[in-house]
Parts: sequence; C-alpha cells; structure tokens
Amino acid sequence: MAEHPTGTAEEWQAAREELLAEEKELTRRGDELAKKRQALPWVPVEKDYSFETEDGTKSLADLFAGRSQLMIYHFMFGPGWTGGCPVCSSIADTFAPQRPHMNARDTTLMLSSRAPVEQLLSYRARMGWDLPWASAETEFHRDLGFFYTEEELEPFLSGEIPPTVTQNAAMCGTDAAGYVAEGPGLSVWALEDGSVYRTYQSTARGLEVSMAYYGLLDRTPAGRNEPPDQPLWLRRHDEYGS
Repeated sequence: MAEHPTGTAEEWQAAREELLAEEKELTRRGDELAKKRQALPWVPVEKDYSFETEDGTKSLADLFAGRSQLMIYHFMFGPGWTGGCPVCSSIADTFAPQRPHMNARDTTLMLSSRAPVEQLLSYRARMGWDLPWASAETEFHRDLGFFYTEEELEPFLSGEIPPTVTQNAAMCGTDAAGYVAEGPGLSVWALEDGSVYRTYQSTARGLEVSMAYYGLLDRTPAGRNEPPDQPLWLRRHDEYGS
C-alpha cells in the first residue's frame, strides 16, 4: 500500500465531515436519477422470443413467473464454453441472496445466456445459486446489444488485447474473440394486460450496482487496486487460493 498522510483525530473528523457532505449530495443525486429511470417510456416487445429453461420452452412473458416485473442479468456464457464468465459469476453471487426480496416486491430476478440450458444448470449447481437461468436464442441478446459479431469486433481484436480479456477467456475455455462476443448487461421488463414492455437496460459500469464488493472496496484505503496493465483479480468464488 502506498504511503498515506497521517493526522490527528480532529483533522480526520474535519475531513470526514467535508466528505460526508459530498456523499450526501451524491445520495440525493442518486434518488433523482432513480425517479428518472422509473419515468422512462416503456417500449412494447413485438418479437416472440423463445427460451429454454429447466421447466421447458418459455416465452418472455412466461419468464415473469406470475409477477409484473422482470429483471434479467445477461450472463456471459457462450456456446462451447467450459464455464461462465468469472466477473458475471461474481455478480450472480450478489444477486442470488436478493431473489426472495425481489420476489416480495413483485419482481422476478433471473439470468439469461446463450449456452445450452443443461450446461447452465450444471454450472449453477457448482456455484450454489438458486436463480432461474434461461438459455436464450441469440437474437434476444443481439437485439439488446449484448452479442457482437466478429466483424464488429475486428477493430478491437486487431489491437492489443487487454490481459484481463486473455485471462478471462482462458478461464471460460474460449478465445478472446469468443469471450468479447458475449456482452454483459441488465435488462428490466414490465408485464401489463398481457403485453411485455422493456423499461430499462444497462451495461459496462452501469452494472456496478450489482457488484457489492466494489462499493465496499471503495471504502478501504487501497480501494479497488486494479492496475489497467494487469489481469483482473476476480475469480469464481470457489477458485480463490487455487
């Protein structure tokens, strides 16, 4: 850990109160943004998407499981992979305990990937999650911007591949092209009078709300400590120390 200035308890308290004012300002801003998210226009879903689940083939409306709201995490797990993305796995670790609380608020929380459902369920058992997980047709992820063709990725793949991509691809049993073809994302849906609507979606750093460990690490002296020229430290929860 780098050298850090020290001070008296009084100096710390003064600096802490100044920071607290900014933290409260950020909290209020977050409340404002939440209201704006909820005010976004709903987009009617016009395609008949199909999903394979442990209970058979289902439509998008079926995935609501009797509730009026559906939140899907688009988990990076492509066909032919030997395991799910370790970063997505860390997010699912955070999601799994939230399922009963989300259900209590009329919201179904689940995962969606392009790998075969049998492989998804086997990996879920290994990870110890009880989240519903559907194998989605490619078009579903593609339409939402969470799947890319190799042609679209060519500018990225022809450059210097970041070490995190190389590492994570190997951990998933694929190559860099196969890994980055799958995009992570969060999509939210509403079911009203038999019709399904898309109400919200996010990706990239918009997913950090799902990564509780980052918020906690941000409050430690060392922070996230993720040098951009090094592979990411994240592992599947049963792989640390291996």
